[in-house]
Amino acid sequence: MKKGLPEKLNKDDIVISVTITGDEAVQELNKKYLGRDSTTDVLSFPINEKQEDGTYYLGDVVVNKEQALRQADKYGNDVETEVSELVAHGVLHLLGVHHHDDDEHTVHGKPVNKDTGQ
Repeated sequence: MKKGLPEKLNKDDIVISVTITGDEAVQELNKKYLGRDSTTDVLSFPINEKQEDGTYYLGDVVVNKEQALRQADKYGNDVETEVSELVAHGVLHLLGVHHHDDDEHTVHGKPVNKDTGQ
């Protein structure tokens, strides 16, 4: 399997895995892979590999349905719309679009302690 973006990409050949789960699983993934011992609304894990069958595996998006329920009203959404928007947000991250205020010390502009993940 080859890593890196292909020169030409046919939308029918792109594979993205989407998992909808809860706080506990998202917190475990966030801690294991990003060093943040907290839950969040969506995680993205870019893979960027051409598969043997010719498809291009862009990556994985993990949506926290419990957080979507908590924040839907805040954004004026029903839960289905909130989950959809979180999936879209995650896919944008897979495509390389990131928050302008993210760096090694902040996520979404909020300070993160790498030792505790909070």
